Formats: sequence, C-alpha cells, structure tokens
Amino acid sequence: MAAYGLYTHIASNKFRSMLLLAGLFVLIYVLVYAGALLAEVVIDSDRSIDDYLMAASRDLVTAFPYATAAAVVWIVIAYFFHQSIVDAVTGGEDVTRQQQPRLYNLLENLCISRGIPMPKLKIMQSDALNAFATGLNQRQYSITVTTGLLKALNDQEIEAVLGHELTHIRNGDVQMMVIAVIIAGVVGFFGELFFRMFTNLEWNSTGGSSWSSSSSSSSSSSSSDSDSKGSGGGGAIVVVIVAIALIVLAWLLSQVVKFALSRSRELLADAGSVELTKNPDAMISALRKIENRGELPGATSAVMELCVDNPREGFADLFATHPSVDSRVQALVKFAGGHDPGRLALPSDRADGSEDRLPHPLPADQPLPRLRRGPWSGAGTSRGPWGPH
Repeated sequence: MAAYGLYTHIASNKFRSMLLLAGLFVLIYVLVYAGALLAEVVIDSDRSIDDYLMAASRDLVTAFPYATAAAVVWIVIAYFFHQSIVDAVTGGEDVTRQQQPRLYNLLENLCISRGIPMPKLKIMQSDALNAFATGLNQRQYSITVTTGLLKALNDQEIEAVLGHELTHIRNGDVQMMVIAVIIAGVVGFFGELFFRMFTNLEWNSTGGSSWSSSSSSSSSSSSSDSDSKGSGGGGAIVVVIVAIALIVLAWLLSQVVKFALSRSRELLADAGSVELTKNPDAMISALRKIENRGELPGATSAVMELCVDNPREGFADLFATHPSVDSRVQALVKFAGGHDPGRLALPSDRADGSEDRLPHPLPADQPLPRLRRGPWSGAGTSRGPWGPH
C-alpha cells in the first residue's frame, strides 16, 4: 500500500498493523500445535515422526475453538481492567484543573482547537521524563505525565508531548499497542506454560529420559515392528526439539511484531504533534530533554513500550521498541523544517556527568527558535482528520 503523505502514511500503517495483529493471533495457534506435539510425546513416546505430526494436527483442530475462546476472554478481561493494572504499576492518579491548571489547560486547548474529546489526565510521581497514553475506547482514554517531565519542560515542549500522545489516541495507536501487548502476553504465557511442562517431565533414576528407556525397550522387538514404527524413541526426541523450536520462534516473533508496531507509530505521532502545535522545534527540544532520562523505575516493559521514549534497548537495537531520538529528530528536521539544538543539558546536570534526581524547572515562557516552516508545520486550508488547518 503506497503512502505519499502524512494521512496516507497513517492509513497504510493501520493496514499493516491489522496484518501484524492477525499474525499475532496465528502465533497463538502455533503454540497450541507445539503444545499438542509435547502432549502426544508424553502420551506415547514410541511413534514415528509422521504419526506425531498427524496426531498434533488433529489435536489443533479440536483445540482451535477453545484456544480462540481463551484468547478472547483474555482480551475482554484486559479491555475492562488494563487501565487499573497500568495505574497500579505506575501509581498514576487522576488530576483536575484545580490540581494541575497549567497541564490541564494545555491539554484542553489542544483538544478544543481540533475538536478532539478530552482524555483523562493523570500524574505519575516520578523524576523520570516521560509520558504515555492508554485506553481502548473513548471512556478509557487517558494521558499520564510524570512530575519530572513537568519540572524539566516548558509549556511549548509539554504541549508538544501532549500533542504526541493525542496523536496516538487519534490514530488508533493506543488500541493497537494495548491489544498487541495483550496478545503477546498470551503467547508468552502459553509459551512459558509449555516450556515448564516440558522441563517438568520426569527423568528415570539412571539419568536417561523416559523416551530413551522406551527406545531401548522397543529395540528388543522384532525388526518388522521397528520398521512399522519408524524411528521410535528417536522420533519422539526430534518432535520435542521441533516443539521447543516452535515455542521459541513464536515468542520471538511476537516480540518482533510488537516492536514493529511501536517503532512505526512513533514517527507518525511526532509528525501529528507538529501538525497540532505548528511548532516542530518544541517537539525536537522535548525529545532532546527526554533523551536517556525516561526510565520509569519499577515499570514493566509493556508500560515502557507505550511511553514517548523507551530508553531500554535490546542487542543491536533489534529489540528496541522506539526509533532512536536522533532518527526522530532528523525526520523532524528534514520534513517539518525544525532545528536540532543537539543533546540538551538540564540545569541539574553536573560537569562530572551525574544528575540530580529532581531536575529544576525551566521558565514556562522560555521562547524556542522558530525557523522555517515545513510540510507538517505550515498552516493552510486543507482538511485532515482533526479538522481544517
């Protein structure tokens, strides 16, 4: 699906995301098949490989409606309770205009300017510089901001971060990511369950497995019996290896799909923020201040994947959920006409490289450089999903 502009990129990204989510569901059935292979080995460890594969296929057909129902129940539970779970993990609390007039007004003004329904506003007590959006429907949508972010960023930068999170909500990114995390959780849960089932198989007193014992006993039978059963115990071992490989592959692919969903949406959310605020430099300076300062202590990986920036990186950047700040800034400079000031030091940064845990606030009215307008920042008369701009 070709994409030539911001809105076609959004539509193309949604189409690819739906395909990726469908792929996650397929991985659940791959795990069920792997579990069926292990179960067949436990039931009878003296069959040929073909027999195991055929029996597991029949088991998959039988278990298909039950696996689907279990996945749906998991999603329904998360649908109603995921926000409570996130709040319990992060300590986020609802705030009103009276409690946070500065933050509340910035968010309300953005919503009014584009006719976007106002999401709930939450504050998380943390020195980290980060924010994230959650929710699966209009009643659940909320934006959580850390106290560290409020202290370190000025109004224009906070407005840019809020615009980033509003774009996630408006584009349907929040629903996609929450569902992806839920389905990936199903894959991880069943993968661990089957792995534990395999590792808990009893070994005999001689140190060999029950399969090897069965294989030895079967070797004393006639050659015609051996031929009819194929590889016997050796087939069981091969099938177990295949099942383990499927479990590991399903888990790895679920993580890759989840990361692909997240990485592809951050650049679009940055662009959407610029479209809302008409200020690419504010988004750039916000990213530069958040850079490497967004770690939420005690937060799960699922929560960090929803944040503006996730400093947790995998090996060779393969399992990083977000594009690097440098690449995001370069995109804003190239396509939005922004200016990159380079990595920004906060007033709390010291010459020895250490940082205070509580950064001092910057002036709320500190001006940011406004250079040239780019295709995302210029005002016009065209109409987008947020109304005329």
